[in-house]
Amino acid sequence: MADFFCSSVFFGVLISLSSYLLGMWLKAKLRSPLLNPLLIAIILTSAFLLLSKTSYESYSIGAKPISYLLTPATVCLAIPLYEQFERLRKNAAAVVVGVITGVITSLCSVLLLSYLFGLDHAEYVTLLPKSITTAIGMGVTEELGGYVPLTVAIIIITGILGNIIAVGVCRIFRITDPVAKGIAIGSASHAIGTTKAMELGEVEGAMSSLSIVLSGVITVVLAGIFSRFL
Repeated sequence: MADFFCSSVFFGVLISLSSYLLGMWLKAKLRSPLLNPLLIAIILTSAFLLLSKTSYESYSIGAKPISYLLTPATVCLAIPLYEQFERLRKNAAAVVVGVITGVITSLCSVLLLSYLFGLDHAEYVTLLPKSITTAIGMGVTEELGGYVPLTVAIIIITGILGNIIAVGVCRIFRITDPVAKGIAIGSASHAIGTTKAMELGEVEGAMSSLSIVLSGVITVVLAGIFSRFL
């Protein structure tokens, strides 16, 4: 019975949005950076599916409208980038170098940790696209022979973690320039981190949005090279 209701059109949407709105309310009420709305939504939705013994396949059918909105929502990230185009033009070299540095740092850290923890090749390439957007990361992992479902989970965890600690990290390392903040957040924690960058300011949001695109493209190129190292 639970599978029937959850597979109904918009029922999955109702569960997802209700969980997310509750997460937003908790964050506003308790003002804790650890109470990320997306993280809370994932926990609450998972708990509902487990308690109601609803299969993920049924839930996915009812939540399809949300998936359809992901593409236009991503495209909308171009709006703040357009509004900050002049600043982008003046800082083009810094942006490109910053994003490339961020991508290489991410790939090198995965390589190092894979050696330390004795991961095999499939596990290693599964982790390589952790800091880029899900749509691109899934394609990279599939091409390299990794575990696509695991990549999706890792990308989400990376984004949530980046969203939570972004402000603290910038404060610890005394990063105050809005362009630098945006590049750091976007290249490390993709779209989920970008939502935090947008909270910090228009410039941060625009630079983070650009970093998502550049990081994805550069990772596609470099991941193939790094995949041969293990």
